[in-house]
Amino acid sequence: MNGTIRVGNLFGIPFYIHPSWFLVLGLVTWSYSSGLAAQFPQLSGGLALLLGLITALSLFASVVAHELGHSFVAIRQGIDVKSITLFIFGGLASLEKESETPAEAFWVAIAGPLVSLLLSGIFTAIGIATTASGPLAAILGVLAAVNLALALFNLIPGLPLDGGNILKALVWKITGNPYKGVTFASRVGQIFGWVAVASGLLPLLFFGSFANFWNLLIGFFLLQNAGNAAQYARVQEQLTGLTAADAVTANSPIVSANLSLREFADEQIMSGQDWRKFLVTDNEGQLVGAIAVNDLRTIPTTLWSETQVKQVMRPITQSTTVKSDRPLLEVVQLLEQQNLSALPVIRDNGVLVGILEKAAVIQLLQKKYQPNPA
Repeated sequence: MNGTIRVGNLFGIPFYIHPSWFLVLGLVTWSYSSGLAAQFPQLSGGLALLLGLITALSLFASVVAHELGHSFVAIRQGIDVKSITLFIFGGLASLEKESETPAEAFWVAIAGPLVSLLLSGIFTAIGIATTASGPLAAILGVLAAVNLALALFNLIPGLPLDGGNILKALVWKITGNPYKGVTFASRVGQIFGWVAVASGLLPLLFFGSFANFWNLLIGFFLLQNAGNAAQYARVQEQLTGLTAADAVTANSPIVSANLSLREFADEQIMSGQDWRKFLVTDNEGQLVGAIAVNDLRTIPTTLWSETQVKQVMRPITQSTTVKSDRPLLEVVQLLEQQNLSALPVIRDNGVLVGILEKAAVIQLLQKKYQPNPA
């Protein structure tokens, strides 16, 4: 997953760490150990470093808990959680699909900040109840403050933050259109992104100060991800209402199982066809297999006339096909998830409609984006 390292499962959810996380862990450990050593001179260097590491790991555990909050609510809605990833800006729970209603989307989005607020309250309560003092009180104070900051930061109403997803759900509820919610929340996210970039860039340009450099990084993060979310929402909206049959390639590479290899070569290959793989159908038009041009090399040319395509073809299972009435958006997601470039499209009775290529979907979107001539 883009250079991430899988470290195991959390409650059955694959857990990944981006290499940048180790750098952040080291910096946070060093920062807090230095702060503790300065605040409590009686601490030895080794003990301060250990306490700094414990604090850093507790902070990252809080981030994981935040993402588990999103994940558990999504799972209760029947949504599979593909992974949880820790990276330089925090954490990310990757969900299989969106919630089906704005109310469900709202609860998935707000679950993370609620967990962070709860943790902040728990750490504060522990500090008060135990009348902790010294380094322990300092660590509890840091954990409470950071969890509060994590909740408030994520409640900023712009994508890709949780507040943006909450705003998306609200706009979805008002308009009845989930894509308008994504578009609106993405624009708000871009506004906050530009504000963050400006707050980090202006002190650097005018005063040579790197004090707000982190704001600059966060700003670029917001701009990039908010823009991607808006673009993806536009694609989703364009695909709404379309089915797999709408994107089937005209003149799909289909041959009869009863053709001889000689006829197959003459009709399909020698005629100038660019296809390298063909779908095979029986007399009823049902999909029974596939044959590639390279498969011909396994049979001597002297036997082509007496060898039929069905003797060389490779069978195709139902799991590698899609129904013609399946929503095109689901098919595109399937192509992405399984890293496929094309899929055969069949009717309910197994009759082959044709082949659906990722390139054909892109062309279909381009046609829909083109303005109508006056």
